[in-house]
Amino acid sequence: MTRGMQSGRQTTLRKQVAVSGIGIHSGSPVTVTLHPAEADTGIIFWRTGIDGQKDRELTADFRSVTATEFATVLGDRRGPAVSTTEHVLAALYGLGIDNVVVEVDGPEVPIMDGSAAPFVEAIDQAGIVKLPESRRCIKVLKPVRVNADGCYGELRPHPYGLRVETEIDFDHPLIGRQIFAVDVEPNVFRRELARARTFGFMRDVTKLWSAGYALGASFENTVVIAENRILNTEGTRFPDEFVRHKAVDAIGDLALAGAPVIGTYRSVRGGHKLNHAVVTALMADANAWTYGELEEPVRRARGHADVAGFALPAYGPDIS
Repeated sequence: MTRGMQSGRQTTLRKQVAVSGIGIHSGSPVTVTLHPAEADTGIIFWRTGIDGQKDRELTADFRSVTATEFATVLGDRRGPAVSTTEHVLAALYGLGIDNVVVEVDGPEVPIMDGSAAPFVEAIDQAGIVKLPESRRCIKVLKPVRVNADGCYGELRPHPYGLRVETEIDFDHPLIGRQIFAVDVEPNVFRRELARARTFGFMRDVTKLWSAGYALGASFENTVVIAENRILNTEGTRFPDEFVRHKAVDAIGDLALAGAPVIGTYRSVRGGHKLNHAVVTALMADANAWTYGELEEPVRRARGHADVAGFALPAYGPDIS
């Protein structure tokens, strides 16, 4: 068996670990603590610090999604509970963590530097351990596609874990059309995806602020794009950082399927709303999926990503 997500056994954290920052939309300080959990727990969000209310527990599940406009928001009949869940979910999925309790003491997961990398670092600091119980995966049996407003997303069969293919097309000279494809594996996630940051256009700032969004956005957590240049002094981390971040968001949203997905996810000009719609469509069609086990990839050496047509080596800490 290959490592991480290719393992047939469930995983959790060796010990708890915490990260603190501000919410990108609320601008408020918040701490996230990742707790180890028993087998078959899955990913649970535990919302604390609610004025005058009891703590709330939510399963990381597509049925718990209450909003997708600017972030993936989880909630229940009492309303939203935790916003901006996609980056921590992507880190957990990308590193192959099956069971964890995500304690959040504010209304949204902190944005940190705008990427999944701080959560990856926290997970690696805590350590990953295998559990005796077998992992159950969702195996895509036939294509499922959702079209919306000139965009589309689809899941189709692919035997070797999760493959993500993202395409964006912005009418802006610094972005334009970008395509990125990768087989999601822990070392590849660390190297090729985790550091890709969220991005936004300077022209939209006033509108977002007036609507109560992006109150915590800054050059420290967002790639800010003006008409003809990147305003961040350090520039971009990858030449195609924008499409890579879309892949990170897609992985985080796919984590809400409730188990690792064995299939290819293709997103063309999509976002959180489309990602959620495709997962919902897949799970609604009992003939489109089944529970299965991961197969050993034979097409390329382990620890490599197919990025824009090239096989790149990826390195990172192993798990015990």
